[in-house]
Amino acid sequence: MYGSLDKIYRSLESREELLSPFAARSRLSKGRAKPEKPSPVRLEFQRDRDRIIHCNSFRRLKHKTQVFITPIGDHYVTRLTHTLEVAQIARTISRALNINEDLTEAIALGHDLGHTPFGHVGEEVLNELYPEGFRHNEQSLRIVELLENNRQGLNLTWEVKDGIVNHSKTGVIDILGKDWGQSGTWEGEVCKLADVVAYINHDIDDAIRAGIITREDLPSSTVKILGNNRSERINTMVCDIIENSISIRGEKPLEKPFLKMSQSIREACVELHEFLHRKVYHAVAIEPDNTKARKIVRFLYNFLVSHPAMLPVEYSPVQEDVSRCVVDYIAGMTDYFAIRKAEEFGYSET
Repeated sequence: MYGSLDKIYRSLESREELLSPFAARSRLSKGRAKPEKPSPVRLEFQRDRDRIIHCNSFRRLKHKTQVFITPIGDHYVTRLTHTLEVAQIARTISRALNINEDLTEAIALGHDLGHTPFGHVGEEVLNELYPEGFRHNEQSLRIVELLENNRQGLNLTWEVKDGIVNHSKTGVIDILGKDWGQSGTWEGEVCKLADVVAYINHDIDDAIRAGIITREDLPSSTVKILGNNRSERINTMVCDIIENSISIRGEKPLEKPFLKMSQSIREACVELHEFLHRKVYHAVAIEPDNTKARKIVRFLYNFLVSHPAMLPVEYSPVQEDVSRCVVDYIAGMTDYFAIRKAEEFGYSET
């Protein structure tokens, strides 16, 4: 180690021993693909968090769409602000349940690195075009394992990578239901649930801001149970998760902990999520900007597959097939970069 700094490292490890018996601990990590010397002042999950924050893919999230493409207004959620909201909610739950906040934060900050330009529109198009299919959570894992750091990857711990790849949900979600799935750590499970809490609430605000719905359109049953504004709803959801998952603290002898919501809160969340699919996501999907976005992603894919020489050198198909490299390049684009590149390559709406 580094002399006196060794005491700091041991102190950090001793703090982790005060966590719930069900919490992940750095010293018990399944490790990294390539072993590294430990940091003198940071535990392993802290290092992963910092690597994610400093990587290029994280920076690009600020110019990637969440739901609304190229909106006019400064307060719409971007993929970056969504990520930060997920991290905040996940840390609040983790601290209350006495599990590992560093791991929770690292997973939350990395969970959406693989999102395409134009939000789920871009993901849907790449999934249609690429023979192997495309899912943003798998792309997030590919980014941290291979594409970042000049194709050296970030060499993250198994626990962070597991949380990233297992955070994803598709379609109308049965929150915490039979098809919910399972992460390898409870910190990963917290991030998956925090993701839902975050996007349900900020998507409502953005839809109201865009004039697609009004506050009065929200189902009255959900308003009564959850509250009538974002702050009230998030507070209700988070407090309910903590209160009903309290046994994860280890205060009761359990063979296996659990994350849980009360039946009434869970049903209200599911109803609100279904409302968003009916009234917001379907409406946004047929807007002209989304139609244009689909055409742009489709054009970029077809053009670059036919003209691989136009790929940047770091995406050149040396060891992998052209379509895989094209998908990596497009998935890493921001909204505006994708539009600009398509125009450079000759895209025209006519």
